[in-house]
Amino acid sequence: MSEGDLTLDLLPVQADLAKAIDEWRRWLSDERRLSDHTHRAYQTDLFDCLRFMADHGGGALSLKDLSGLGLSAFRSWLASRAGDGATAATRARNLSALRSFFGWLDRTGRAFNPAISQLSAPKRKAPLPRPVSAPDANAILDMAEELATAPWVGKRDKALLALLYGAGLRIGEAVSLNRGDLPSSTTDAMIRVRGKGDKDRQVPVLPAILGSMARYLETCPYAGSDPAAPLFYGVKGKRLSADAARKMVRQVRATLQLPDSVTPHAMRHSFATHLLAADVDLRVIQDLLGHASLASTQRYLDADFERLNQVYAQAHPRAQRNKTGEAD
Repeated sequence: MSEGDLTLDLLPVQADLAKAIDEWRRWLSDERRLSDHTHRAYQTDLFDCLRFMADHGGGALSLKDLSGLGLSAFRSWLASRAGDGATAATRARNLSALRSFFGWLDRTGRAFNPAISQLSAPKRKAPLPRPVSAPDANAILDMAEELATAPWVGKRDKALLALLYGAGLRIGEAVSLNRGDLPSSTTDAMIRVRGKGDKDRQVPVLPAILGSMARYLETCPYAGSDPAAPLFYGVKGKRLSADAARKMVRQVRATLQLPDSVTPHAMRHSFATHLLAADVDLRVIQDLLGHASLASTQRYLDADFERLNQVYAQAHPRAQRNKTGEAD
């Protein structure tokens, strides 16, 4: 064992397991050639798991004990890690360390535990897109109209993006709209949206968005009065696809030299963050976005707090003083 290795002395394991751990650690260094950071992290993860199992099993662990551990025992340990504040990414690494050790035990004929293969890695939350600023959003809408191959296509693209940015629709929801989903009047105008799970919701539409819609429909060669007809048409007269809309946004983004984070979903995200900044109740935002769970909407609040903390750390005089080592 090298000087920097974690010691086995205080680990609640019997001699056969201690020897196996020592050989596994040498295998990690010699065969896997892991970085020092990953090597140490794997050891720490395994040691934490073994301490947990020993505490709940009532004594020092042997290789035979490891073979007999059930799926619920490993799940309990991962749950305890989550309770200690470990992120999904950290718990995924915890599980990777266990798979490494138990896989090595199996390949070398020392022990086998089928429960390890039944453990699934914790799901990581997909990061929220960065919101689009109001000036950038206006530039995107104008450039979409300017880049279009035909005047009516430009008005369509501008109306579509205005709907994402000003009403918070998903791109799939927007292109799935029919003519009959538009409000019949501008008074208390609401648009009917079919969201995930075929759940309908009513979303208020600003007069400016209705104006963009009207200008598009006036020039669209395929538009009619059939309520079941598509609202947004492609150039060949069929319903506009979400992929075509995403391609349009990529072209606009490249022309304006905006970051890759500017996507149709980022326009929807901006709608939510603007409402949040205006102190709109989180449950109202949940209804407008069509989230089945408030936890989904809560992520916008968490992201907004994170952004505010970053701004604070960069701008607040006391934060700047602390960076230079001055006392509070």
